[in-house]
Amino acid sequence: MGRDLVSIRLTRDSQLDILPKAKRLVLYWSLLILTPIAYSGEVRIAVASNFAAVTFPLGQAFMQKTGHYPIVSYASTGKLYAQIINGAPFEVFLAADRERPRQLEVHGVAVPGTRFTYAVGQLVLWSKTVPLESGAELAGLEFDHLAIANEKFAPYGRAAMEYLGHLGLWEDFQPRLVRGENIGQAFQFVHSGSAEVGLVARTHIMDREGFAYVVPSDLYAAIDQQVVMLKESDVARAFLVFLQSRNAQAIIRSHGYQIP
Repeated sequence: MGRDLVSIRLTRDSQLDILPKAKRLVLYWSLLILTPIAYSGEVRIAVASNFAAVTFPLGQAFMQKTGHYPIVSYASTGKLYAQIINGAPFEVFLAADRERPRQLEVHGVAVPGTRFTYAVGQLVLWSKTVPLESGAELAGLEFDHLAIANEKFAPYGRAAMEYLGHLGLWEDFQPRLVRGENIGQAFQFVHSGSAEVGLVARTHIMDREGFAYVVPSDLYAAIDQQVVMLKESDVARAFLVFLQSRNAQAIIRSHGYQIP
């Protein structure tokens, strides 16, 4: 499934830890549930890295509701798309954009009629040390590095590029840009101090200290995160139904996403 594979087994008392150096994180849920549940199936899900933290509470709720458990793999949307095209055995794909799920439909890799938007991402300018009030101040701030996700692979990276372009700073900031393979790594650059400022996903800075400015959504193309089923199965269908439930949507909102 790729190099630098990191596997984690979680119990109900475990905390999700996004490792900063992990290029790919595979999360296998083997949760101890308070009430007895007969586990009847599993579903392999490819998840965009920005959505990693949400999948733990979603996975718990899904298991408690259905008795099925998910096996989840994380990477950038672009890398997951490439793996799926090359035959990776996923049944569901939670992307960070709408284009890659649509392309999978076009190529006959996805199950027709199963694609929908499950969350809308929000871009945030964030720093642990540099006071921020608005993005317009970026040009006048003193910092050496600005972290973004790679715009070639990650939807949040493209959103960052569009936003900096709107400010007229894209070309001028090239020497200062530090690109993460995905939005999770871009966040880690700022969190670790490798970059003083970053354009990251709002979900990554919920309840964290520092200075944040939520970028107006009309300054970049909407980050519509879509899901699509790749292989027909009852468990995959059950997961898509659960993802549209009020319970799942409340969990998604609580992690800094909007619901369409």
